[in-house]
Amino acid sequence: MSEHADGFRSRQALNRVGDRRAIKHNSAYMKTKTLVLLGATGFVGRYLVPRLAADGHRLTLLSRNREQHRALEVLPNVRVRSASVHERGVLTEHFRDADAVINLVGILNETRHQRFGDVHVALTRTVIEACGDGGVPRLHQMSSLKAGQGLSNYLKSRGEAEAIVKASALDWTLYQPSVIYGLGDGLISRFHALLRMAPVMPLARPDALMAPVFAGDVAEAIARCVADDTLSSRRTFELYGPETYTLEQIVRMIRDAAGLRRAVVGLPDTLGRLQARVLGLLPGKPFTLDNFKSLRTASVGKRDGLKELGIKPHHFATLLPILVADAGRQRQLDRMRRQPR
Repeated sequence: MSEHADGFRSRQALNRVGDRRAIKHNSAYMKTKTLVLLGATGFVGRYLVPRLAADGHRLTLLSRNREQHRALEVLPNVRVRSASVHERGVLTEHFRDADAVINLVGILNETRHQRFGDVHVALTRTVIEACGDGGVPRLHQMSSLKAGQGLSNYLKSRGEAEAIVKASALDWTLYQPSVIYGLGDGLISRFHALLRMAPVMPLARPDALMAPVFAGDVAEAIARCVADDTLSSRRTFELYGPETYTLEQIVRMIRDAAGLRRAVVGLPDTLGRLQARVLGLLPGKPFTLDNFKSLRTASVGKRDGLKELGIKPHHFATLLPILVADAGRQRQLDRMRRQPR
């Protein structure tokens, strides 16, 4: 339990780093809400759950295995329940009396048991049906910047899910983040680990553009939309950071922040596509052909949702050294835990 408490403190400390929030919600005027969250035990949820709990909302987190996440219940008004989120009847029972549902469920790669169509599209349809059955009027849905655009099945499925949400009778808000970074992310943590493994980093799609957004800022955006329905009703918010980088620039920044001497070599698309096919066959699928296709679509927005919500975003270059150092400490803790006692 102390490990999770340390994680909460780390995230709270990161939220205090850099620019302060442009505005603070006055809790005296905020209605406490009953919320049901799907996918809240994942990466973004680790930031969002403490943020919503701090506002006094009553939170029910649905997970496949409650026992693995019981430590979250140290937070006030948070309870974790085991549930199969793909079963309409199960969701309906948990949704009753809720003011809103927050759906954070998503995958970046397909597996034999998890397909984009099932996780993004079919689940969204089931959630909407269960909201109707359970009398829930409000849905907050995580999506992706450039959903429905480009060639990747990931972005196509996100776009299909958005269309289903918009066609529903619910009051909805859609969140379209660029690449999200933070403690335990799939960007800094992953490339930091890869850079430590080999003297040369061959990089597919090195010129791919993205405006990485801090997970704490995404959580703040959702929290403000939850607090003020008039601010966010039937709206889509593009959530992206204040700077745009190429993928190669980001990898080099991670390398330098970690104090590593590694060559980063950009690959032409022919070799990058081949790399994706090979790595997609490895356990954990570190990089797939669909990832390659996603990188062909710039993850850069046009309408600044953070600014619309009064949020001054954190800067990637400012938080990077802290996150790299944390990744190193986490590896040391993991090694210590594996040592026989």
